Amino acid sequence: MSIARVATFAFAGIEPMPVEVQVQIAPGLPAFLVVGLPDKAVGESRERVRAVLTGLGLSLPPKRVLVNLAPADIVKEGSHFDLPIALAVLAAMEVLPREEMAGFAALGELSLDGAIQPVAGVLPAALGASARDLGLICPAAQGGEAAWAGRVEVLAAPDLLSLMNHFRGTQVLTPPEPPPPESIPWRGPCLSEVKGQESAKRALEIAAAGGHNLLMIGPPGAGKSMLAARLPGLLPDLTPAEALEVSLVHSIAGLLRDGRLVVRPPYRDPHHSASQAALIGGGSRARPGEISLAHNGVLFLDEWPEFPRPALEALRQPMETGRASISRANAHVTYPARFQCVAAMNPCRCGHLGEAGRECGRAPRCGEDYQMRLSGPLLDRMDLAIEVTPVPPAELARAPAGETTATVAARVQAARERQRARYGAEGPRCNAAAEGAVLERTLATEPAARALAEQAAERLRLSARGFTRTLRVARTIADLAGSATVQRAHVAEALAFRHRTARY
Repeated sequence: MSIARVATFAFAGIEPMPVEVQVQIAPGLPAFLVVGLPDKAVGESRERVRAVLTGLGLSLPPKRVLVNLAPADIVKEGSHFDLPIALAVLAAMEVLPREEMAGFAALGELSLDGAIQPVAGVLPAALGASARDLGLICPAAQGGEAAWAGRVEVLAAPDLLSLMNHFRGTQVLTPPEPPPPESIPWRGPCLSEVKGQESAKRALEIAAAGGHNLLMIGPPGAGKSMLAARLPGLLPDLTPAEALEVSLVHSIAGLLRDGRLVVRPPYRDPHHSASQAALIGGGSRARPGEISLAHNGVLFLDEWPEFPRPALEALRQPMETGRASISRANAHVTYPARFQCVAAMNPCRCGHLGEAGRECGRAPRCGEDYQMRLSGPLLDRMDLAIEVTPVPPAELARAPAGETTATVAARVQAARERQRARYGAEGPRCNAAAEGAVLERTLATEPAARALAEQAAERLRLSARGFTRTLRVARTIADLAGSATVQRAHVAEALAFRHRTARY
């Protein structure tokens, strides 16, 4: 009794793990068994496969059909095992050629009518198949996504019948083409709509130019969320390498649309009721969290102190390392999570601390209690902190329109290009990611600027992390000014934004 084999993949984070679907049809009592640590969705595949074969006019032989998912010590999760199980069963029944099926990896979910439905993880699966010199069989709707892997034969079939006809030589499936990446012009809200708030807009520009974390503190209605919504328009397009990283995460999460790579920095703004697993990643299947979906982009946390304390504290390590490591009893998964954190908060629960006639009766104690929800180590990781004050109605009515998003984005783009030229293709993507010897070698701080930074760090009692982050911000300010060196004025401006963080 020979065994039919079809390759597929399980996923550990964004890494494809090869899985071999082995099918044996042997004499014995009629049964259809799936073994190899399948989860509920995989275990139900046998019923979907049985129904599809019946719809095609085929029936399982009255024998013992055993499906083994090897290696058997890895939990198999997801509905994408439907298609490889069906193909291996058909190969074992001699309906499809075994030799040809052994040269392909497959993934896809089967409907009861035989249609192949989209699944998560097609892009990393295509890269895994290419690395192993295999072709890839995937849903027709995701053929363009798989074609981005290059150097891999992709069969994108709308249903199981057309796939069977292709291997039997009665139909030809056209190889899919990757859809061209398109940089969609920013159509979101414009920065010119923000009246006043010059200091806040300056901090937003610096944060965009260097990828720095930003904290905005102010009463309700001051414009914190309004400013954050305009940050994505200031950011430049992702480089091809960054776009691939982001697209791999979004593919695993099932968020890629029309097979197009993500070319704009992602922007995620979860509600403050989000759990730790939703933010960091996890759950029974160790899915990517919001910080990974915001990789190479922006994570906006509105009403920051209202998030669960364990979820906020769990942000500390990914903000330093750029990755989210999720440990479970049966799995250890790592997702990329190099995100730019932008947070907004009120000064107290009522939001009017320091406003005569509007603050509550517990002031200033209410503000102290509210701000104590954020730990010092978490605040120390915020590069810029600004106080957003309300603009009087009279000023709102008379203030002229400020600079447009396109104007500021051009300066941000020029600053980012200076950073890429300084760090090289293999270096950090922006100043916020520069560290260690790379930062020391490229900082180019003038003696007077270095002396000011050291004196201020001593007086403000900045931590080593705070001192380093201040120098990074100063380097970004210098890049915006087109200066090759970090000057005293650049350090002074960076310290002005850092001083606010030291108060809380």
